[in-house]
Amino acid sequence: MSPQAPIGDPPTVDADQIPPVEVLVTDAVARLTLAAHVYLSDEEDKQADLAAAEIAIDVASSAYERVKERLRPADRLAITQLLAEIRMTFVRKRGL
Repeated sequence: MSPQAPIGDPPTVDADQIPPVEVLVTDAVARLTLAAHVYLSDEEDKQADLAAAEIAIDVASSAYERVKERLRPADRLAITQLLAEIRMTFVRKRGL
């Protein structure tokens, strides 16, 4: 059985069913930062994946830059610190 595109119209979603973009982007930044942390961890049988961590950090940073002006100051500060910490971890792991 081969995968196929769904047949018919996509379901209609009302605007009130979708969270604000700030919530969506903040969640994406947090998930990407967590993923970068996992990519940077050294497990017994696996080395850190620096390339994947770098991509996750870059995408999280870009997403944050697009939405930061719409965030509350406390949220901006928290995300800025989170991104700074993961960047520093990346730099240490990379050995620069």
